Amino acid sequence: MRKKWQIALKTYLESWLAYQLEPHRRCSSLTLQDKESLDRFKESLSKRHAQLLKINVKICPFRMQRIEGMEKVTYMLQVARLVKIKNHIHMEEQIVKRQSGIYDGYLVTDEEIREDTMQKREEFPIHSPSIERFDYNRRAAVQYAERWWNDYNPAFHAFQNDCTNYVSQCLYAGGAPMRGAPDRNQGWWYHGNAWSYSWAVAHSLRWHLSSSLTGLTAVEKNEATELGLGDVICYDFNGDGRWQHTTIVTNFDGNGEPLVNAHTSNSRSRYWTYEDSTAWTPSIQYKFFRIGS
Repeated sequence: MRKKWQIALKTYLESWLAYQLEPHRRCSSLTLQDKESLDRFKESLSKRHAQLLKINVKICPFRMQRIEGMEKVTYMLQVARLVKIKNHIHMEEQIVKRQSGIYDGYLVTDEEIREDTMQKREEFPIHSPSIERFDYNRRAAVQYAERWWNDYNPAFHAFQNDCTNYVSQCLYAGGAPMRGAPDRNQGWWYHGNAWSYSWAVAHSLRWHLSSSLTGLTAVEKNEATELGLGDVICYDFNGDGRWQHTTIVTNFDGNGEPLVNAHTSNSRSRYWTYEDSTAWTPSIQYKFFRIGS
C-alpha cells in the first residue's frame, strides 16, 4: 500500500507531465517555480518550431524527514524528452535533485535543489589573436562527454558542483594540454589530489578561456551557432559578472543549434539556452568558446 507522501508526489508529477504535453492546459496545482520554468520550456519549443513527442520520467526518492508534521522528501527526477525539429529527432535528458514538502498527504512545496558555492573571481584581459593552437580531437571529447554525462570517472575527484570539472575532463580527453601546476592560480591542470581553479570553477574557466595564450586555448565567438562539437558555453545566470555554469556541445538539433551535456544537474543533449532551468533569469549572459584549432 502506498504511503500518503508517495501518492501526493505521484499526483503532482502527473500534473507536471500533463502541463508539458498539453499545450493549452492550465494547472493551478504546480508551484510558481515549476510553472515559470515549464512556460519558458514551452515557449522555447515554439521558438525552435519543435514538437515534444514524448516524455519519460523516473522518480528515485533517497531521503525522507519528518519535521513538525511535514514530510520532506528528497528525490532525483530523471527526465527524458523526445523532441522533433524538422525531420530530426533527438532525446534531451536531465537528472535533477528536488525536494517536496508534504503535509497530511497534500503536497505543499516542490522545488529543485541548486547547490551554490562561492566561485573564485578572477579577471584577465581578453587575449590577443596570436595564440598557440593545439590539435583538438573533438570526437574523443564528445565520446567522453557521452560516456560520463550521468556518472563520475573515479580517476578524478567528484565535486558537489561538478559542471566545470566534468567539462575539463572532456577537454582533456580531447587532447587539451595542461600547464601551470602546481600553482592553483595559474593555467589549467589536474594532478593527483590537486587542480587549478580553472579546472573546477566555472568563473575561473570562463576567464582562462578568454585569456590563455598557451596550453588550453580558445577563441570567443559571438553566436552559439558558430560553435562545433566539443566547444564550450559558459553561463552567468544573473548577469552580474559571476559565471556559475559550464557546458560542452555534444550534438545539434534540427535547426543546427547546439545541444549540450553537463554535470551538477546532469544533462544530455539539453538545448543550450537553459530556459527550462530554475536558475535562468532574464539577465542571463552567455560566452561561446571555440576550443583549440
